[in-house]
Order: sequence, then C-alpha cells, then structure tokens
Amino acid sequence: MKALITGGAGFFGSIMKKYLSDKGIESVIYDLVPDVDNVPGTSALEADIRSADQLDACFKKYGSFDVVFHLAAQLAHNVSDKNLLWTSNVDGTRRVVEAAIKHKVPHIVFTSSNCLWGNPFNRKVLETDAPHPVEIYGVSKWEGEKILLEYKDSINITILRCPTIMDAGRLGLLSILYEFIDENRKVYVVGGGDNVYQFIYAKDLAEACFQAYQKTNNTELFNIGSDNVKSFKEVYQYVIDHAGSSSRVVALPKGPTIMAMKFFYKLGLSPLGPYQYKMIAESFIFDTAKIKTSLEWHPTLTNEEMMLKSYLYYHENKEEIQSGSSTSAHRQSAKMGIIRLLKYFS
Repeated sequence: MKALITGGAGFFGSIMKKYLSDKGIESVIYDLVPDVDNVPGTSALEADIRSADQLDACFKKYGSFDVVFHLAAQLAHNVSDKNLLWTSNVDGTRRVVEAAIKHKVPHIVFTSSNCLWGNPFNRKVLETDAPHPVEIYGVSKWEGEKILLEYKDSINITILRCPTIMDAGRLGLLSILYEFIDENRKVYVVGGGDNVYQFIYAKDLAEACFQAYQKTNNTELFNIGSDNVKSFKEVYQYVIDHAGSSSRVVALPKGPTIMAMKFFYKLGLSPLGPYQYKMIAESFIFDTAKIKTSLEWHPTLTNEEMMLKSYLYYHENKEEIQSGSSTSAHRQSAKMGIIRLLKYFS
C-alpha cells in the first residue's frame, strides 16, 4: 500500500503519516510548507494543491497510490488572505480529486469539519442534517464536500466530519486558554459553562481514516467524535486540577459576552470569529453511531484527557511555542488581541 497525504506537514498530517509509518505503509507528503519530521517510509514534496501541473508531476514522480488522504486546509484564524483560504480549500480539493481520478487512485478520504454548522442543536447532529455554516472556513469545507460528491461515480470517497482535533501539540486558539491556566489566572466560560462540545483524539481520527480506506468500497459520509462529553467547566476544571494550577473557572454573562466578542471581532481586535464565539457558548455533539457500526471504530480518549495532553505539551514547550517557529497553524499560538486585556485583569 502507498498513500498520498495532502497537508502531511501539518498537525494532523504529521500524526497520520506516523500512524502509517508504524504500520509499514509508505506515504508521500504533499504540502505548501517543508516536511521536517523525517518519518521513516515517507517522501516529501513541497507543492500547491491548487496546481494541476504540480499534482500531475507528483503522481508521475511517485507512481501509483492506493489512497489519497486529503487533509490539507487553510484555517480562518491563521490566514489574512481569504482568497488563499478559499482557493486552497475549494479549488484545491477539485484539483486533488481530478488528479486522483486521472491517475486511477481508487479511494480518497477527506477530513471535513463540524464548522459546517454555526447554530446549536438540541440533540446530537446526524449525517443527514443539512449543513449551515456561518463563516468562510465552514463554507469552504462544505463546498469541498460538494465538489467531491460530484465525482462519486468515478472514485470511492469517504468524508469524515470532525470536531476539533486534539493531541499533544494542538495549540492554535487553545494556547490562549493554556496560557491562562499556566499563569494561574481565571479561566472563563460563557453562561454557566454547562454547554458541551465534542473533540476527536488525533490518533483515533488516524485510525478512522485508515479503516475508511480498508472497509468502504463506495461513497460514505461519517460523523466522528469523542464519547461521554462533559461540560466546558468540567473539562477546564479537570485540566486545572491535573496541571497543579490555582486557576479557577469563572462564568461570564452570555448575552453581553457574545455581543462584546462580535464587536471586537468586527474591529479586527479578537481572534474569536463567528464559529468560535458560538462554540464556546453553545452545545454541539455529533452522533457517531454510524461509524461505530460500519467501521467498528470507537474513540479511546475523552475530551478532558485530550485537553490535558495538549496542555501538558504547551507547558513543557512554552519557549519554543512562543518563538513561533512551527509551520503548522495548529502548532502555533494564536494572537490574543483584545483578550490580552482580559488576561491583565485575571
């Protein structure tokens, strides 16, 4: 077996290629940025998924692939050029699937997102629920799904809709929370903090990607996520307790807090966009019954266990993280903006 991994130099791509390497599977990493991991059994190509010519050159150079794991995506909080985000996530997806079909790859596995929804549900979200994204990243992932499904008669397609992917090294906007905990400052929840939000452990997602390739022979769509999801305040308190921090969880009033986040985001002073300020104030959980039945897949870590792993990585690597040397958006600390003022009073 040989796999092509788009976005293989990124946070989840790095975990996916290590997962395949441990199984003795060869993979080729295709990314805009250099692959510095030196994982055994991998080759790396620095190239752009938006370029049909560069993709074609990749297939000609490395020969046939059994599967493409299409993980590459530009994130909204890390990209100032929205055209780059859109063309990468949308046009790039079309170029990838067209190249895969041209070179007779039998299967493509695509990681989509729970950002396809921006409004809360009073129940678990099903695969049959119609997406309704509220910001550009979610819209781009939804467009990517629709593009792939245009080609369902020409290639096997598996779409995995993922919540926030967590593991050691996952930072981004979470680094703001971790800095507050590390400095023993107040940690804030919106409303009572009783809302719940699902994560997915990166190694569990890698297993699901591989099982999707092995066990599906047609086009399939799966939700994926953790089990036994606890409230934000419970998850935060678990991390605080196990970190030995003296931080305490403090509730902010929901209405005024959401209004303030919207205001500061529009002014360009906050990293929290429409999806994020809905996420921290509402509940969202995928129904994962289908993937458990079809792929015999089950999650291995809970939200609080994942977040603790992520926090401990931050705590142990603060100096390197703060230097901003990582090329992956998920491995970098997000800029606080106006939140730094809140930190000052915490």
